[in-house]
Amino acid sequence: MTLTKADLIGRIRSNNDLTKKQGTDIVEATIDIIKNTLVSGEDVLISRFGKFRKV
Repeated sequence: MTLTKADLIGRIRSNNDLTKKQGTDIVEATIDIIKNTLVSGEDVLISRFGKFRKV
């Protein structure tokens, strides 16, 4: 099974009693921060999860 962005939004919503818009805003903001950090040439390290770097 693949976890999609919609699945992630749904899980965040249900685990935190949020509206669809709130869940979507959180996921979109997180993705934007990661993307912008990578574009600026920096790596992203999320402890106990993984490291993202631009290739």
